[in-house]
Amino acid sequence: MVDLKNRGLMRIIRLVAGGLVLWSAVVDQQPMLGILGGLFLMQAILNVGCAAGSCSVPAPRHSVKPDEAH
Repeated sequence: MVDLKNRGLMRIIRLVAGGLVLWSAVVDQQPMLGILGGLFLMQAILNVGCAAGSCSVPAPRHSVKPDEAH
């Protein structure tokens, strides 16, 4: 889902970087660089990626005691 209301600094940086890299790839006719620019743009549009170390798994809400483990 595309959420354009939740704009953060890293999302804007990815959008600008992706646009610049994609533009450079088109000008220099570099298809591999275009893939990288497209990746940055898709991360910014879809608001996904590990920006600023936020890709960790959240801690469980309750602790599991050793005798309760299956």
